[in-house]
Amino acid sequence: MSTPTRVYIARLASVAVFDPNGDQVGRVRDAVARLRPTDRPPEVVGLVAEMPMRRRIFLSINRIISIDPEAVVLGTGTLNLRRFEKRPNELLVLSDLLDRRVQVEPGGRSGTVVDVAMERSRSGEWSLTRVAVREQTGRLGRRGHLHQAEWEKVRGLSGMGDTRGTANLLAVLEDMRPADLANALQDLPDSRRNELAAALDNTRLADVLSELPEHDQVEILAGLDRERAADVLEEMDPDDAADLLNELPPPEQDVLLDLMEPDEADPVRQLLKYTPGTAGSVMTSEPVILPPDATVAEALARIREPQLSPAVAAQVFVARAPMTTPTGRYLGMVHFQRLLREPPADLLGGVVLNDIDPLQPDTPLPEITRRMATYDLVAMPVIDSANRLVGAVTVDDVLDHSLPRDWRDRDAPARGIGESPAGAPTGHPVSRREPLTGGVDG
Repeated sequence: MSTPTRVYIARLASVAVFDPNGDQVGRVRDAVARLRPTDRPPEVVGLVAEMPMRRRIFLSINRIISIDPEAVVLGTGTLNLRRFEKRPNELLVLSDLLDRRVQVEPGGRSGTVVDVAMERSRSGEWSLTRVAVREQTGRLGRRGHLHQAEWEKVRGLSGMGDTRGTANLLAVLEDMRPADLANALQDLPDSRRNELAAALDNTRLADVLSELPEHDQVEILAGLDRERAADVLEEMDPDDAADLLNELPPPEQDVLLDLMEPDEADPVRQLLKYTPGTAGSVMTSEPVILPPDATVAEALARIREPQLSPAVAAQVFVARAPMTTPTGRYLGMVHFQRLLREPPADLLGGVVLNDIDPLQPDTPLPEITRRMATYDLVAMPVIDSANRLVGAVTVDDVLDHSLPRDWRDRDAPARGIGESPAGAPTGHPVSRREPLTGGVDG
């Protein structure tokens, strides 16, 4: 596999990174360039790759033996697993330059950066050499001409002022999963992150907020006007919306809940009443619920709905009317594997299982974890004193609330489940450029 001498970096976003054995180790998220004291274009020193568990690491350009828009292949050697941190004399090409408003000489034509090319010299050094700039037209709905210019002919690339838009960076990030996009936002300066978050549509922003640390959720929500913030909360799952509102002062909670549609706000208000660390506080109030006279075919059609998470779609809860929580009398549940084995015309009332005691709203989290592990369940029903289904605790809820509070924060040290921040190891960080003893041998 040959490497072209010129590579456009935006086309590398999300490209898979492979070791010499053909095993995927992560995906490209950005390129790192080192600024020079002269007017020479910045030198590209490596790529940023995202590995499983959202860890971003630095890949030295000297370790890469093949790079193109289809795949990046590493050579043999030790892979440094230290978390990537940008140095003061470096820039992240996509995060820092995409959408920057610049001027192209001669003539001083204004435009926005849509891509940057890195080029390899005869000596093997990679530098940022060309910039793709879309001209600003000033006419609504009309896209300007796309120009390519040498790095030295573009003014405004190294300025630190707020001269960036959002459209092109959003286009690069649009195919990411919400968790990956949330991770990418954490790499950006606060103002840039909030600007990009605000540019997302309500549904996409709701999904991303659910994957961010609490302090980032609160800051982004605070940057929206209250009507928009209420709209975003309506798009979130009630349990995620309740978790976010719990981070706000009670007066602000009330304002946002009053701005939400009543049918969206009511389940969130109910969840906010439960004691933290109990089944009521971590459950979803919108599991899949059907009456006993529904057929197996109807249940299978319901769990196929694409907006359902895998944990929620793994089972159907059966109850008497009404079908919204709190329901009528709870009867039991049917796992999707049982649905696949039964004739489509059979009724759920004939295949329902009720041999496992449901949770109560005040059941503590350790007991929930123990019972779900004992019975190998991905969800458990929660009923009130009147035997009405009020929600379900799913395995992702349990994991989310069992991990350390700051587990989504990429700056937090790695810890085991249940280990407090005070128990985190101490010590001085090691430079990401140093080899890591015992690392992954490519």
